[in-house]
Order: sequence, then structure tokens, then C-alpha cells
Amino acid sequence: MERFLRRTELRSTGTELSKITMPIVFNEPLSFLQRISEYMEHTYLIQKACSQSDSIERMQTVAAFAVSAVASQWDRTGKPFNPLLGETYELTREDQGFRLISEQVSHHPPISAFHTESLAGDFVFHGSIYPKLKFWGKSVEAEPKGTITLEIYKHKEAYTWTNPFCCVHNIILGKLWIEQYGTVEIVNHSTGEKCVLNFKPCGMFGKELHRVEGYIQDKSKKKRCVIYGKWTECMWSVDPQVYEAHRKLEKKGTTDTKKQKPPESVNEDADEMPEVQETVAVIPGSTLLWRISSRPPHSAEMYNFTNFAVTLNELEPGMEGVLAPTDCRLRPDIRAMENGNMDEASREKERLEEKQRAARKERAKDGEEWSTRWFQLGTNPYTASQDWLYTGGYFNRKYTDCPDIY
Repeated sequence: MERFLRRTELRSTGTELSKITMPIVFNEPLSFLQRISEYMEHTYLIQKACSQSDSIERMQTVAAFAVSAVASQWDRTGKPFNPLLGETYELTREDQGFRLISEQVSHHPPISAFHTESLAGDFVFHGSIYPKLKFWGKSVEAEPKGTITLEIYKHKEAYTWTNPFCCVHNIILGKLWIEQYGTVEIVNHSTGEKCVLNFKPCGMFGKELHRVEGYIQDKSKKKRCVIYGKWTECMWSVDPQVYEAHRKLEKKGTTDTKKQKPPESVNEDADEMPEVQETVAVIPGSTLLWRISSRPPHSAEMYNFTNFAVTLNELEPGMEGVLAPTDCRLRPDIRAMENGNMDEASREKERLEEKQRAARKERAKDGEEWSTRWFQLGTNPYTASQDWLYTGGYFNRKYTDCPDIY
């Protein structure tokens, strides 16, 4: 395995991983479409935003939701399976009040479109994601191309943002670890308010590992509140003046402290994982926006799945007759991996990929273009950027013209 990676490193540093076939041992037994559905783990935050009357409070809650949507990445070092062209995933959670449909609408480049709607008719949450993966020798970086849109009907509001970068370190040697970094800008297109969140890279000694810091400004660009915390733990909001006063006291208290020494021994072949720093220091007067849910007791032996993630591939009795034949719960390679049969999973993955290649060649020979089933390429009405929009009808359960991809 290490030999494969070193050959890949020599050939492919800085190139997109979508052009490289990776061994199945790098995977977790979920499709990327199922990974996308994990955005909805903390749906209660959207419902809370729907009920809030103040637009700044709503923005705080939407910001907390945007952070919570990527929190399941923590310690998730397994790569989800690349969806096959035409693959779908549906999820209905009556306990959380939503239903979701997603479809792999393009293979080169890989684009996944999703649409979530409130069962009570309060909101829709949708987007199309093109995760551009790059291999950097010892790490893999995911650039989250694609816009996410949340529409809250009661307040006639639409919010848009993109996710932060995600990087998995030490894929060749050493302990795997994850960081997320970059600026996430959430815009309320109805009020002109904006939230800017800075997901901080870990830095030299890991002081900034997992930290998120930002602010909300109104349409006149006045800062209304500061948001801070860790995407692995919790998010808080506080008045900007209180925050600045706290920062000044903090700096005053640390002026005489000695600079931290670098670790004495460093493994040159691995990116040292910083020790997990202390939990978030709460500034007096802060308001809690979100706290992460605890994971199952044996999560470390289950690909570090959350309670939400462990249910995503369940195929309950009678479900097979209701699902679209393209639903990724029916993918034999993922199912074999979930059952612990890695050899069968590898064989099935290879068979499915070859079947997809053969179908593409057949279409090219006949001069046919691929036709998506549930989404169509259009324009996001709020950002004017290209977006894949849901055309409706999936839950009418008419699947006679779905492609045979498995």
C-alpha cells in the first residue's frame, strides 16, 4: 500500500484525485451522496432560525448550522465512495422534519446535487457540490466548490455560502488527522446582512487547530456580533465590544509569557498532529449557539461515524421495493464493505466502474448525451451562478425510466 502511494506521489503531486483510482482500503462504507446528507444532522438549527423574529439572531443560528454541517468530518479519515453517474440517495427523517433527495449529475467533473425540504413547508436547503480533491504528497486537500442555499419561507429569506477547505494529513505515514480552513461567507440576500467565518489552519504549534472565528455585519457594514468556537465542539456569540475588551485583557496577560519551544524530535516523513488544545474558553456574556452531539461508544471502530451517519446505509424490510433502483443503499460494493467483505467489495467496485465506462463508450458511439433524472442545470436565483436545481417528482415513486447502474 505504501509503495502504491509513493508511486502516486511521484506521478501526481498537485493533481486531482478524481483522475486516480484509489484502493478500497481508503474508503468508508458510504457514498459521497450519503456524506452530503450529514449536513442535516442538526436540522433543529434551521427550524430554530425559522422561528426567530430578529434577523441578526437568525443569521447567528444559520452560521451555527453552517459550522455544524461540516462537524461530522472530525476524525473521518475514510474517503466516501465516488457516486456513479445517475446514482441517487433519499432520506426521510420524520423525527427531524425533513426529506432529502440527491443525484450524481456529472461524472467528469464529479458533481453531486441535493435538495432538502421541510415536511412542514418551512424551508428548502439545496446545492450542488463539486469536491475538487488534490494530492499533495503527504496530504489530500478537498476544495469545496459549489454553492449551498438555504431558503426560509416565513421570513422570505435566502442565505448562500460555500464550505471550508478540508485536508487529511499523513495519508502515507503517521497518524491520520483532519483540519478545515478557509473563509466561509454567509450572505442573507434579503436583508444584506453578512456573516464572515474564518476556519483557522492549525498553525505552527496547533494553537489554532479546529478554531472558527468571525462576525456578523448589517447592510451598513456595522459589526453586530462576534462568533467564535471550534467546529469540533461548539459555537458562541458575543457583543463585539465585549470581545475586543476581552482580547485586550488576554494580550495584556500574555505579554510576559515565554515563546513555546518546538517539539524536540520531529518525524520528517509525517505532518505532526498537534495535541488537541484545551476546549473553547468562553468569554463572559456569550450566548451558546450550538454544541456538537456525542458519538456512539464504539465510533472509533466504525470509521468514526456519528449517530446520524451509522443509520444512513440501513436497508429496512420493505425498503427495497420503495427505493429508486439507483439508490446507493443498493450498491453492492458499499454493502460488501459494510459487511466486512473487503475482497468482494473491491471486485464489485471494479465491476461497477467498468460497467460505467462501457456505458459511457456506448453513448459516445451512438452520439447520445447523458440525461439527468431529478435535477437540471440552471441558474441560482440569488448568486446568478450555475447551479443544479431540483425538478421535482422524485417522491411520486415513478422510477420506470431510471438507468441500470448496478
